Amino acid sequence: MTTLNRWEPFRATSFTLHDQLNRLFSDLLDRSTPRESNLTTWAPAADIYETEHALVVKVDLPDVDPKELDIRVENNVLTIRGERKFENKVNDSNYLRVERSYGSFARSFALANTVNAEGIKADYQQGVLVVTVPKREEAKPKQIKVNVSEAPASAQAAASGR
Repeated sequence: MTTLNRWEPFRATSFTLHDQLNRLFSDLLDRSTPRESNLTTWAPAADIYETEHALVVKVDLPDVDPKELDIRVENNVLTIRGERKFENKVNDSNYLRVERSYGSFARSFALANTVNAEGIKADYQQGVLVVTVPKREEAKPKQIKVNVSEAPASAQAAASGR
């Protein structure tokens, strides 16, 4: 037994036409207000890695004034806040494209109980913020030296088969 499908020629076209119209109006609106379209909230990229003595958080913050950064630790949560401001050094009508995000941001990272929040350091160079969170002494790995004692001469002779 064969199944019959109802053919609706305008149904598929209407969705396509509808999508095309939405895309057209979206593109027109984006071009008319290039600056406002990207002035939304943004979250800068971050890398976190662990060394033997610390946790290190590296955050990309180009064009952010380091004096306006707010770095805090509360309840074992590291929070970095700031703002990248859009500067009108060029006339708005001269912009062809604005892809970078602007505005306020906040990034929060949960920290383990093994860190020493009192010893945190923050450095900013070439648009990269590096926050170093030292570990507590009891959390640092300890190397245990193994003492090797020489076996008595009679044990060495027995081991060699004499």
